Amino acid sequence: MAWATPNSMREGLAAGDLSAEGLVQAGLARIQRLDGRLEAVLSTDAPRSLEQARIADARLAGGERGPVLGLPVVLKDNLHWKGTPCTSGSRILAGYRAPYDATVVARLLQAGAVPLAKANMDEFAMGSSGEFSAFGPARNPWDTARVPGGSSSGSAVSVAAGYAPFALGSDTGGSVRLPASFCNLTALRPTYGVLSRYGVTAMASSLDQVGPIARTAEDVAALLGVMAGADPLDATSVDLPRQEALWPLRAATLKGLRVGLPREYFGEGLEAGVREAIEGALQRFKDAGAELVEVDLPHTRYAIDAYYLVCTSEVSSNLSRFDGLRYGLSERVEGQTLAELMALTRNAGFGAEAKRRILLGTFCLSKGHYDAFYLKALKVRTLIRQDFLKAFEQVDVLATPVSPTVAFPLGAKLDDPLAMHLADVYAVGAPLAGLPALAFPAGFSAGLPVGMQLMGPALSDVRLLELVQAFQERTDYHLRTPEL
Repeated sequence: MAWATPNSMREGLAAGDLSAEGLVQAGLARIQRLDGRLEAVLSTDAPRSLEQARIADARLAGGERGPVLGLPVVLKDNLHWKGTPCTSGSRILAGYRAPYDATVVARLLQAGAVPLAKANMDEFAMGSSGEFSAFGPARNPWDTARVPGGSSSGSAVSVAAGYAPFALGSDTGGSVRLPASFCNLTALRPTYGVLSRYGVTAMASSLDQVGPIARTAEDVAALLGVMAGADPLDATSVDLPRQEALWPLRAATLKGLRVGLPREYFGEGLEAGVREAIEGALQRFKDAGAELVEVDLPHTRYAIDAYYLVCTSEVSSNLSRFDGLRYGLSERVEGQTLAELMALTRNAGFGAEAKRRILLGTFCLSKGHYDAFYLKALKVRTLIRQDFLKAFEQVDVLATPVSPTVAFPLGAKLDDPLAMHLADVYAVGAPLAGLPALAFPAGFSAGLPVGMQLMGPALSDVRLLELVQAFQERTDYHLRTPEL
């Protein structure tokens, strides 16, 4: 069957013309046909997926309906789905199987969604390109010689290639938004706490958030609506205002909307083709009655430095648990002492980027350096948040590029960690401030997708989705798909 939109799938399921089991079989067949080239999937469990599909079909036969009931979803491989592998893209977790469901996965299962596969990713979500997976890089379906963006690389490729209509990724410093930009998709980094982190392998706990990925704002809203809300297993989780408005999602009016354009996001380093596409998208907002207002976020120039200091410090703490005793490779290394066993396990199990961040973070947290690096980064983080709060006194939302470039060639930045980190330069502000950011297709440059993002005040997630729904009703960028 030709791959369909979620709305057409729902209609087919309701009419009895389609079945959840058939959708799963079609998705698995598509993975079998395409993933040798795209490398988006790390594992499947066909019997388990088909079992969940049959449960969904029984619910449908009983007259039940829902926004994701019977529809396939791909899970990033740092999300626990009980009984299935959960490697987080790392060899140190080879053989580990999830002993429980992550809260977001449990809520998807309760709503009748059917997990189809576990997606490739940068190791422990550390990367902007998808090239730091221990199992090889995923490839961009628009050009397989280019990166799909990271760290939620396989999740984005799975949606762009039509394996499933939805995917879950995680966003620490842009990890769902960058792949969405590079693969012509829509992805939300929610307000910190809107989606539970219980059952998500931790990278940087004050920054990590689960992020839904789909083709449209409407589809992202359908996924968010069944997962959002406070979780007693995650003390940082919160309820989402107006959650009931996520399904069915209605477009908001753009007339009178004040759209802030941060000067710091439109300066040197922004590719000409990306700038042109973003300016064209902004004109669509203006034509619909929005007002474009220039604003200042003066501490943005410190954002990438502050982000990597906070991130690597939390990485060094979170990844200390992988010591060869409780997880991973202890049976495969020969250490004579406990210290030697731990050192050999971590050396064999972690890749280059994970080691780099662990070392940097350990240095930042060490005696004599904590005040100079980590504590100072926390102070800058506060200043960045204050910049955003001041901007939202003048405007309703902020609009920026997601990335300064389109998808770059595989290998182009592997030998230059600083250049790789700068791919996140427009993405790290929102997580530092704990704000929602929604990436969506805004046009093309030299045949490659360009993404734009809207950022709003805390807990304005529903409003952002309604605004992008209005934009997507006026454009067709999100409807364009790669030839595979």
